[in-house]
Amino acid sequence: MKEIWTLAEFRCGSLNSISFELLNRGKELAKKLDAPLSSVIIGNNIKTEDINELIARGADKVYVVNDSHLEHFIVESYAKVLISLLKEFKPDIFFAAATTTGRTLMPYVAIKMKTGLTADCTGLDIEEGTGNLLQTRPAIGGNILATIKTPNTRPQMSTVRPHSMKPMAADESRKGEVIKREFIDDSSEVKTKFIKFLKDETQQVGIQDAKIIVAGGRGLGKAENFNALEELAEIFGGEVGASRDVVDKNWMTYPHQVGLSGKTVSPNLYMAIGISGAIQHIAGMQTSENIIAINNDPDAQIFKVADLGIIGDLNEILPPLIKGIKEYKKKEA
Repeated sequence: MKEIWTLAEFRCGSLNSISFELLNRGKELAKKLDAPLSSVIIGNNIKTEDINELIARGADKVYVVNDSHLEHFIVESYAKVLISLLKEFKPDIFFAAATTTGRTLMPYVAIKMKTGLTADCTGLDIEEGTGNLLQTRPAIGGNILATIKTPNTRPQMSTVRPHSMKPMAADESRKGEVIKREFIDDSSEVKTKFIKFLKDETQQVGIQDAKIIVAGGRGLGKAENFNALEELAEIFGGEVGASRDVVDKNWMTYPHQVGLSGKTVSPNLYMAIGISGAIQHIAGMQTSENIIAINNDPDAQIFKVADLGIIGDLNEILPPLIKGIKEYKKKEA
């Protein structure tokens, strides 16, 4: 049927805000197809408030599978749930975020459903005349954008870059339909065993959820210079990001990487320090609300997306900047 599904992410007893971003992205698609926009939520201890929030954020329908066996993300179990729902309700389009969950689950489901999947999309649209989903994603290292269609099979499936669109605002007056299905225990068939969850201790908050990010690139010169960025991030209550170059050099670890091959971020403030602004990096942070760039090259590409640019030697700029901010915060306190 002409229905658009998004996958809500429910972990550790709460909805990830990425669920609301997907609904915002699906809103225009649903409008063009004149179709309902739905959200699928799978997990344990899903509350009525969680379902109502999805409706308030734009879902016309919410498909719910709530069971203690689904407390931890096991791809076989989650896939079994989705495949059962897809076969029963036959939506036209189904997409999820390109998070660890989406990147693991959606290809598995696509293979089982014998349909296509376009991964890491930055844009989704509807083709006039056919109603096919136009799935746009970077290719060849981000140097071109490819638009892909799945005209012969359904559902049309994709994952989209997280934080590439703002979440849909809540409208508490909205009403929606709730469809619940039972989970059939499949523990005897599951080959994966959940052992434990290990938190990344290098970040207080994952960079995708950080409101302020202080990111460094190759222009820092050496790994030790990230100490100044860590100090600056701590002052702001933010997190440290990095370009691919410095991650490749082992100056920072991969969870800090911003860009097409790392994380897409959209903080309130993004400081790009010693980052030239390769297209792959810019694609991962250009939706930030405020961008400040510090670079000694006046022609650096990063200045084209920056709201404020400072041309100069970062080793001369950072120490007085950090000192000045500390003094200001003391006065404010």
